[in-house]
Amino acid sequence: MTAAPADTSVEDLLTVRDWLRYAVSRFEAAGLVYGHGTTGPVDEAAFLMLKTLHLPIDTLDPWLDCRLTQAERVQVAGIFDARILTRKPACYLVKEAWIQGLSFYVDERVIVPRSYIGELLRDGLSAVVADPDEVERALDLCTGSGCLAILAARTFPNSEVDAVDISDSALEVARQNVGDYGLNDRISIIASDVFMGVKGQRYDLILSNPPYVSDDAIADFPPEYRAEPVLAHAGGKDGLDIVRRILKEARQHLTENGMLVVEIGTGREILEAEFPSLEFLWLDTENSDGEVFALPASALPK
Repeated sequence: MTAAPADTSVEDLLTVRDWLRYAVSRFEAAGLVYGHGTTGPVDEAAFLMLKTLHLPIDTLDPWLDCRLTQAERVQVAGIFDARILTRKPACYLVKEAWIQGLSFYVDERVIVPRSYIGELLRDGLSAVVADPDEVERALDLCTGSGCLAILAARTFPNSEVDAVDISDSALEVARQNVGDYGLNDRISIIASDVFMGVKGQRYDLILSNPPYVSDDAIADFPPEYRAEPVLAHAGGKDGLDIVRRILKEARQHLTENGMLVVEIGTGREILEAEFPSLEFLWLDTENSDGEVFALPASALPK
């Protein structure tokens, strides 16, 4: 769908409410696709406007009847135009993504972070981690922006975390985020193709949000998803190539009572059919059903 051109006469748009309505109309007309931290045009427009106006992003309501200055109108119109014309996710335009109330730097070197594991860490992965204080070593496999490693370090106060990724560019972003949170002494950034860079290491907890999108799904990506690094999505023909590698190799990197937690998207039926002897524990969240599994070390292949 071709984006509608910007209205060159927006003098009647005075308040934040006016601009919100204007943005939603234009986003709908342009056929934008969401899913990078927002779920629809209203949330997307609100996020972009709050960031552009340097307002707290938790709510738009207090500002709805506030009038924008002329300079602010130009800035807001510009960010809305950029979203429509580039079809990049909003987070790339403002260089920021939020997970569980925490802000992370992002750009086109990393996938926009949106893992369900972030939701599970909110309560310390209580379904599979009895005592957060006992997690002394953790691994964030396919770390991307480093957000899960940072959330893990904050959730498990006694832990040292290794954050690994095959992409050197992604690791540059992860280093920036780790530094921003003052966690350089607890999080190590490691270049690694799955477990290759951590040979001989064992962990109490391995977390992974690996690439898990099938070849066919990638071929059908809308522009917003094509803007992200394909390496961060590509999981092979059925999307589960890297997940299979993790299942095959994880046990040798877990402590005796260690736990593996992996996000796999919609591949549950495939995994359960292929590995009938594995008793996957599916960790559902408020926004997901059957997309994250957990397995103890003792249940994994030797």
